[in-house]
Amino acid sequence: MAEDAELVEKTATARKRASWDEYFMSIALQAATRSTCDRKHVGAVIVRDKAILSTGYNGSIRGLPHCDDVGHMMDNGHCIATVHAEANAIIQAAKNGTAINGADIYVTASPCWNCFKLIVNSGIRRIIFFEFYRDERILSVAKQAGVELVQIHMDGGE
Repeated sequence: MAEDAELVEKTATARKRASWDEYFMSIALQAATRSTCDRKHVGAVIVRDKAILSTGYNGSIRGLPHCDDVGHMMDNGHCIATVHAEANAIIQAAKNGTAINGADIYVTASPCWNCFKLIVNSGIRRIIFFEFYRDERILSVAKQAGVELVQIHMDGGE
């Protein structure tokens, strides 16, 4: 019996508990699996005080066909048919009357310029992203706007 207790204790201590940033980024990665544009699957989670306020993923305008089903609306090499994950998370919070001022946003890819502007103007103070995606303007403007940018690296190749 004592051997069983020792085994349970060793197993419990061998497990690495996810940090809060890893936990919420894992949820953003899961949200990205709902994306309906196969050119880029992106998920977002808005969090304040370790509580999820809203989630979003990139997808078509509500009620319209998905890119995955009918093809892409391309402009200058980008599909413009979708609403981005960050915008959808902000919209969902607004639709539900959830204040996001002072919150953090976890995004699987760093925001594009337009989403970055939405994030800053919504009052979000910290952007945590998994992979850097294109727009370097956000790096200098974030400092000017008082918004913290954090790139997270997670174990397990996620």
